[in-house]
Amino acid sequence: MRHPLPVAATLLLALSPALPSLMEAAVKPAGAVAPERVLLKPLKTDKPPVIDARLDDPVWAAAPSVTDFETFIPEFGKKQPEKTIAYFAYDRENLYFAFRCFDGQPDKIKAAVSRRDDVFSDDFVCINLDSFNDQQSLYAFYVNPLGIQGDSRYASNKEDFSVDMVWWSAGRIDEQGYTVEIGIPLKSIRFAQGERTEMSIFFERTINRRQEHGSYPPLDPKRGYAFLPQMAPMEFFGLKRYILLEVLPAFTYGRGYVHDAGALQKSQDSGELSLTGKLGLTPSLVLDAAINPDFSQVEADAGQVDANLRYGLFYAEKRPFFLEGSEAFNVGAVLTSPLQAVVYTRTIVDPKAGFKLSGKIGRNDTIASIFAVDASPSSSTGDADAPDARFAILRYRRTTSQDGYLGLFFTERSQDGRTNRVAGPDGQIRLSQASMLSFHALGSFTRPEEAAGWSKGRAISLEYAYDSSKLGLDASFHDMSSGFEAETGYLTRTGLTSFVTNVMPRFYTKSPWFRRISPVASLIVLRDHDSGLTETQAGLGFTLVLKGNSTLTGIWVKANEIFLGRRFDTSGFTLSGRSQLTKRIRIQGNIRTGQAIRYVADPFQGYGTRATLTGICQPTENLNLTLAWSYSDLFHDATREKVYDYNIYRARLTYQVNKYLFFRAIVESNTYKKTLLTDFLASFTYIPGTVIHLGYGSFYERLEWMEGEYREADRFLETKRGFFFKASYLWRL
Repeated sequence: MRHPLPVAATLLLALSPALPSLMEAAVKPAGAVAPERVLLKPLKTDKPPVIDARLDDPVWAAAPSVTDFETFIPEFGKKQPEKTIAYFAYDRENLYFAFRCFDGQPDKIKAAVSRRDDVFSDDFVCINLDSFNDQQSLYAFYVNPLGIQGDSRYASNKEDFSVDMVWWSAGRIDEQGYTVEIGIPLKSIRFAQGERTEMSIFFERTINRRQEHGSYPPLDPKRGYAFLPQMAPMEFFGLKRYILLEVLPAFTYGRGYVHDAGALQKSQDSGELSLTGKLGLTPSLVLDAAINPDFSQVEADAGQVDANLRYGLFYAEKRPFFLEGSEAFNVGAVLTSPLQAVVYTRTIVDPKAGFKLSGKIGRNDTIASIFAVDASPSSSTGDADAPDARFAILRYRRTTSQDGYLGLFFTERSQDGRTNRVAGPDGQIRLSQASMLSFHALGSFTRPEEAAGWSKGRAISLEYAYDSSKLGLDASFHDMSSGFEAETGYLTRTGLTSFVTNVMPRFYTKSPWFRRISPVASLIVLRDHDSGLTETQAGLGFTLVLKGNSTLTGIWVKANEIFLGRRFDTSGFTLSGRSQLTKRIRIQGNIRTGQAIRYVADPFQGYGTRATLTGICQPTENLNLTLAWSYSDLFHDATREKVYDYNIYRARLTYQVNKYLFFRAIVESNTYKKTLLTDFLASFTYIPGTVIHLGYGSFYERLEWMEGEYREADRFLETKRGFFFKASYLWRL
C-alpha cells in the first residue's frame, strides 16, 4: 500500500463504473452540465404579515407561490400526494415565507410543543436558504405544525444542528391540514450587499407517518442528494444596509457541595459575569469577541460507554460563541478518514477570552479564524497548575465550480513551551452531476519544548463519491504518518495507509412491505505503519425502508484489526432500526455482536456485545418521556471469563408549557461506575440569547462513610450537589 502504482490501479478499478462521467468532466466544465434554474421573484411589501399562521394577511393574497412538490425520500420523482403551497415575500429588513400544507387525514399529523431543535420526528416544513447563491452552504429553518423551530447550517455534506438563530415562526393545525408562517430578520443571516441581492432556496416538506420528504424545486434523480447545485435562485432589491451590533451580557451563579468526612460540605460559591459581542463589519463578515465567555451548558452531555476505547469520545459543540461561521471549518475528505476534524472546538475548554472572525470577503472568498486563551489544564499533562493554552486558527476557502471549493488551514496550540501546528490545503471538486472528488493534504509540526527540535507528520486523504437515485458509491485513500498530531482537532488513529470502498445500489419496489431495498458491500484494506502488518474488513449488508415510517439495517463484517503490533479478529454482525410505532411512540436501537479487542497494554482477543435502545413517548402535545439504555460487555476469548459489563440507563421527562418555557427532569444510572445522576431544570428562552435557567443536580455513588473512610456499599450516597442559575439578554443595536 505504500507504493503509489498499486493504489492508483486499485482506485481506478473502484471508480470504473463512473469513468464515463469522469471523462465527461475532464473535457467539459462541471458547471456546464448543470440545468438552468428558474428564477423566483418574491413580493416586496411595505405591510409585513403578522406571524400567526393564519395566512389572512393581504401580502399572501398578492405574493407568488410554488407548488407541485416531488419526493426525494424514500424515492425520487413522485408527486407528493398531499398538496403543498409555499409563498414568499420580503421587506427591507426581513424575509417572509408561508406554507399551506393540505392533509386528507389531519388527525394523523404528528406535532408536539417541544423544545427548540426537537422537531425532526414530527411533520415539518423547511426553508433551505443559500444566502449567497454560491452553492457552498445554506441555512435551514425547520418548523413543525405547531410553530416549534429547528435550525441548522449545512456545508461540505455536513449539517450542524447546534446553531441557534433569531427568527420568528407560527404554526396551526386545522381541518385542511396545517399552516406555517416564517419571518427571518436579515440581521440573523449573512448575505451579499448590493442594490440587487441574489439568494437561492429549496422548499421542503416532510410527512412523518409515511417517512416522505418532498421538495420544490424537485431533486433530479441523476444528481441524487446534491442539494446546493439544485436550489432555485431568488432575487431581492433594496435590502437594508445595516451594521450588525449584538451585545450579550450573562450572569451565572453556582453553589456546589461535596461529601467530605461523612457530610456534605460547601465546596464552592461562584458568580460570574461574562460579555460577548458581535459586530457585523459587513453584512457578510462578522467579528465575535468575548471576555470571560459564558460557556456554561444547561444540560450535561448524555453518558456514553467509555470502557475499552481505542480513541476518545466525540462530543458535539453546544457553546454559542463557537457556532457563528463554524461550517467554514469543515474539512474535505473525512467520510472514512481517521482525521474527522481539523478544528474541534471542544479542545478549547475554559477560555479567558476569545476572538473570532468569519464570513465572506468577496463573492468567492470565505475566511474564518479563532484566537483564544484557554485557562484549562493541559489535556496532555493533566497538570492543574499548567500555564494557559493559546489557540490560533485560520481558515480560507475559495469557491470553484458549483459546490466545489479549494481551501487552506492553519492551526496552532501552544502551552508551556509545547507547540503543535497543522497546515495544508483541502477542497472538493464537482466532477459531474452525481460525482464529487474531495481531498486534504495536511502537515503537522510539533515541538515538545522551546529548546527541542520539531517533529513532523502528514495526513493525506482522497475521496470519490458518486450518488444518484439508483446508486451510491464511494472510494477513498488515506495516508497518515505515526507522527501526525492535531491538538486542535479530532483524530482517531495514526500510522496507517488505507483504501476504503462502499457500493450501495438502491431498488424501489411495489411490495406491500418494502419501499426501498439497498444492499451494500464494503471493503477496507489498511497497512499499519509501525508493525508492517495489513488488516482487512469486508462487509455485506442491507437497508430496508419499510412501509410507514420504519427502517432496518443489517451488516455482517469479516474483519481483523492491528493493535500494538498484533492482529486480532474483529468480525461481527450489526443490526439497527427505528420505527414510529404510533403517532405517540417512537423507538430506535442498534446491536453489534462479535469478536473484539481488549485495548490495554497487554491486549488480548475477546468477544462481546454493544447495544443501545431509545424509546420516546409523547402522551400529549406538551409532555415528552425519553428512555434510553446503552450496554457493552466483553469476554476473554480463551477463558470465556467476563471482563466487564456496562449499563447506562437514562430517563428524561420534559413538560413544555409553551414554546418558551419548559420543566425537565433527568435521571441517569451507570452500573459500571456505580453512580447515579439527577438533574432538574426550569428554562425560559424568549429568543436564543435571552434566557433564564434555574437548575439543581445531585451525584450519587455506591459508598458509605465508616470508621473514618469511604467504603463500597450496596446503597447510594449523595457525594455531590449543585445549584445553578443563569440569566442573559441579547441586545441587537
